[in-house]
Amino acid sequence: MLGKLLVRYLRPAWPLIIAVVVFQFAQSMASLLLPTLNADIIDNGVVTGDIPYIWQTGGVMLAISLVQIACAIVAVYFGSRLAMGMGRDLRGDLFHRVVAFSQREVGQIGAPSLITRNTNDVQQVQMLVQVSATLMVSAPILAIGGVIFAVQQDAGLSWLMAVAIPVLLIIVGLIVSRMVPAFTKMQTRIDRVNQIMREQLTGIRVVRAFVREPEEQVRFTAGSADVQETALRAGNLMALMFPAVMLVMNVSSVAVIWFGAFQVQNSGVEIGTLFAFLQYLMQILMGVMMATFMFVMIPRAAVCANRIGEVLETAPSVDAPAVAASAPVPAGRVEFDAVDFAYPGADDAVLHDLTFTVEPGTTTAVIGSTGAGKTTLIGLVARLFDVTAGAVRVDGVDVREYDPDELWQRIGLVPQKAFLFSGTVASNLRYGNGEATDDELWHALELAQAKDFVSALPEQLEAPIAQGGTNVSGGQRQRLAIARALVKRPEVYIFDDSFSALDLATDAALRRALDAQLPDATRIVVAQRVSTIRHADQIIVLDHGRMVGIGTHDELVETCETYIEIVESQLAAEAA
Repeated sequence: MLGKLLVRYLRPAWPLIIAVVVFQFAQSMASLLLPTLNADIIDNGVVTGDIPYIWQTGGVMLAISLVQIACAIVAVYFGSRLAMGMGRDLRGDLFHRVVAFSQREVGQIGAPSLITRNTNDVQQVQMLVQVSATLMVSAPILAIGGVIFAVQQDAGLSWLMAVAIPVLLIIVGLIVSRMVPAFTKMQTRIDRVNQIMREQLTGIRVVRAFVREPEEQVRFTAGSADVQETALRAGNLMALMFPAVMLVMNVSSVAVIWFGAFQVQNSGVEIGTLFAFLQYLMQILMGVMMATFMFVMIPRAAVCANRIGEVLETAPSVDAPAVAASAPVPAGRVEFDAVDFAYPGADDAVLHDLTFTVEPGTTTAVIGSTGAGKTTLIGLVARLFDVTAGAVRVDGVDVREYDPDELWQRIGLVPQKAFLFSGTVASNLRYGNGEATDDELWHALELAQAKDFVSALPEQLEAPIAQGGTNVSGGQRQRLAIARALVKRPEVYIFDDSFSALDLATDAALRRALDAQLPDATRIVVAQRVSTIRHADQIIVLDHGRMVGIGTHDELVETCETYIEIVESQLAAEAA
């Protein structure tokens, strides 16, 4: 998978790759020339006392060094641009793929893991590309070129390379092979820490209400300890690698000087040649050591690439059809035709054989006990997931045949848990209609019974909203979410228990405003309170995913036993 990602995202950047190769090649060749020139200075200048030759050759070496430095800087610059560009494109594709996921895929992979894959995992692959772009040409040229130049200097000492290089490769291979399992565990345990942190931040009020801070601290500490243990194991292996490389390099240096000294003593080798051979051996081992940096990063990057590839290769279960159906004139008619639905991996279906029609301009309410399948039912209308059997149609077209954007344009959904984005009141209201004017925003706020509290804010429409709407009350957050859907002006409004956070007076005022201002809109309302839905055109009663009653309030209190029980239980509660 790592290879696939690199080919896919680096192929468009071939001009940068060519630039990196060219400048890395120039830098490496300059590095290979310097030891030979150094040997010439010693043998033909220092030993003979030829000062002009020393100045002349030294000037050439200085010029080559300046070229080497310039090439290194340019190569690193282009390599960084290559890596940053790849990271940008990879994160963008991951984000767009995750946005296209249905609740099924998000739940299957997990939100904390998706966050980690789009941040930490991409960073690991990006770092590998950056290091490789810096070393991918220099390392082999220094190693291979160093061998050629060293043999030319003194073939008699070449056996030292035949010993040092294999020993170094064996040490690196043994260490890297043990690092792969450690990195695999590390990414999984980082997911777990992110999950715990996300739960604690999201549920901080619940944690404090139940005085669970000590237990949550223990849970987070345990997760962090797991990451620490794995990181230490991988870090110890990584730390072992560099001393091992330096040991081989230093022992090789001592061996070259030891055996080379005998050849110098016997006048078989000149001093400059010996030092040149030593420098080339160091360059060879340096090339191997630079390759070691990449070897160290490849195992973790490979694990991360597999996790990224899993997301990119996961096809959304709710996807656009190959050829979208021609969208009819918007009217707002919703039909359920023998609909069944079961969550993936569940033994039993959540919804069973639902058949009913919601006519345009009417209000249909859905009521039932907790777990009856009310939220699942309206999720099928918005196509948050697809039916297992049967069909859901909007304006006569199966929702699976719509282009998703066309379908969602016809639907305004107010979820059970109102969520606001960080920004302002205006930016949240314009989320469904970016072209809405201030007058339209105030009108929607008035319908949603939110005008009074927004106008009382110092900044009014520009009042800041924290992430999730945590700086406003639950009722205010709910009314702003309703206003956001009203600004969109769709044909079908879906309210998923959206009035539960409102008091009875506000609830009644909101329903009257909707009836008066949106007479042609279709409204599907999920509610727990009978008072909220008693005036609906039709009420659907669910019990364990089955429709046990449909009709008006007056009809159901005469014919539906489940509805009668709900009404009586609420009347008894009010009387108490």
